[in-house]
Amino acid sequence: MYVGTLSFDLLLGDVRSLKEKRSVVRPIVAELQRKFAVSVAETGNQNLHRRAEIGVAMVSGDVGHLTGVLDRCERLVAARPEVELLSVRRRVHTDEE
Repeated sequence: MYVGTLSFDLLLGDVRSLKEKRSVVRPIVAELQRKFAVSVAETGNQNLHRRAEIGVAMVSGDVGHLTGVLDRCERLVAARPEVELLSVRRRVHTDEE
């Protein structure tokens, strides 16, 4: 069994309130869930208007499949014009660790 995680550090565009921030972050979270059947949540920077941290997690029996899905998740977030992807942290864990 393999568990993969991604942590995205995002800089949001012209956002002036937490309400506007939610209107940018929610569609990204929903699209990742819908397209890739992964667990996704806003995991940090909840009180900052222009920054967001989104966490993604997935479990798979095949490390190749896991890596492929995480790669596609990363490309999807990087391609969003309303956010700037500052950094991505990726981890893959096995049940033997």
